[in-house]
Amino acid sequence: MGAAWALSYSLAVKKPSLSPTARRADIIPLKEGLEALVRAYKLGGKLNEVTVVASWERVMGKAVALKTQEVYVSKGKLFVRLSSAPLKHELVMAKTRVLEMLNNEVGAQVVNEVVFLKRSSSPTSQSLTLNYRARLA
Repeated sequence: MGAAWALSYSLAVKKPSLSPTARRADIIPLKEGLEALVRAYKLGGKLNEVTVVASWERVMGKAVALKTQEVYVSKGKLFVRLSSAPLKHELVMAKTRVLEMLNNEVGAQVVNEVVFLKRSSSPTSQSLTLNYRARLA
């Protein structure tokens, strides 16, 4: 009877519960879990590229962002389409500084080159130019 009583007593007594701040061995912080997920799916490079594009306005400022039409990364190159020729000229002159600032923002060497593109013409002006050239020929 003594063994049965000890067994029933041990089942009836609760184990001390862990405090809300105590961590179990199989629980990892969210940050570590997300980092492991990014590594497992090899998303680090693409995630850094998206971070560069998303941080363009913060790094370059509101005035430059307003004159920016498009920003994207392809094969280690950052392509920026601007609507202002004078701004494009200024940024071309400061290309290495822009590159440094963006890579520092991300904390990794994501972009190897910055390419500033001229603004795209509107379809209306392109068709007018083509029509004018056709009449001259």
